[in-house]
Amino acid sequence: MGPARDRAPPHVAERPRRARLDSRERNRTLVAAQPQRRSPEPPALPASPAASLRAVTGPSSGPERVPLPRRALRNVLVLAALATLATALVILVGLGGWTYYRTPLAARGYAPAHKVLGPSGTAGLVFGISGSALMIVMQAYSLRKKWKRLGRVGKLTHWLEFHIFCGILGPVLITFHTSFKFNGIVSVAYWSMLLVVASGFVGRYLFVRIPKTIRGQELTYAEVEQRAAELHTSLLQTSLSPALVAMVDAFEARTLPAKGSDPGWRGIVFGEFRLRLQVAHLRRQIRSAGVTPELLHTAIDMIGERAVLLRRLAYLKKTKRLFELWHVFHRPLAYVMLVIVAIHVATVVYLGYAFAR
Repeated sequence: MGPARDRAPPHVAERPRRARLDSRERNRTLVAAQPQRRSPEPPALPASPAASLRAVTGPSSGPERVPLPRRALRNVLVLAALATLATALVILVGLGGWTYYRTPLAARGYAPAHKVLGPSGTAGLVFGISGSALMIVMQAYSLRKKWKRLGRVGKLTHWLEFHIFCGILGPVLITFHTSFKFNGIVSVAYWSMLLVVASGFVGRYLFVRIPKTIRGQELTYAEVEQRAAELHTSLLQTSLSPALVAMVDAFEARTLPAKGSDPGWRGIVFGEFRLRLQVAHLRRQIRSAGVTPELLHTAIDMIGERAVLLRRLAYLKKTKRLFELWHVFHRPLAYVMLVIVAIHVATVVYLGYAFAR
């Protein structure tokens, strides 16, 4: 009976055990509430120079002041070339134009396809009307630039792309409308049209070399220099070695005009073609240093964009002068073309040739 007196009551013996359980539960709760520490991960390379700039300098002031990309207005040229190729294949192969257009002019009126492909034929009229409509509609780009109410309707580059597309496909359709027969006063309009198209390519070349925003607003010297400085800062934030950064600095000193110098006219025409070759050579040099493909792609994008910006800034005064002279040449030819086309259409309709069968 003695040991029974030393035994504690059940509710007293349970207290230390409950205290230990409560203590363990509190420890688990505290551990779960604490943030888990993760091992540091290597920084990811930026997906693009713009992403790198955002990471280094913070968000930009907005899309309104973002410069046009280096490859601006290239896609529309490819699209227009594909549309031209498709149109030529349909006419030459599908409608028998290859045989018809090779027929001598004196005998072409007796060819079976003349009622379809002749200037007043079924398809010939469609070519003429469609081509003329494109040449007229493309003038909406000029209205977009001059009419303030249209100033906020779409990006200026999109209007210019539409202008370029119509200016390429329209003359192709008009050429098939003429059935390659050029005489009379209408030939003046045709050759004026070809001169307008040729000068349009020159204008496009000069347009993209004047630093502008995506809405067509011209960037100031300070904005271009700031963008170039941001690109250089972003390049320094990458893992390029000091030796490679020094190589890039030497590349810029070698390829860009010196400050205060008077760049020549040839640099405007051929300078950026030569710059592409030099950037490709620099790319091979950096790749041979053993950098990763991701870093190589990011660095070359930054280097190329900065080099192009600095070149265009150095040639800006002369480029603007050339662009002004281009307007003096381009606009009168366009007006002459439109006036003669209007006279041609009015004459054809008045004499009844348009819908003759």
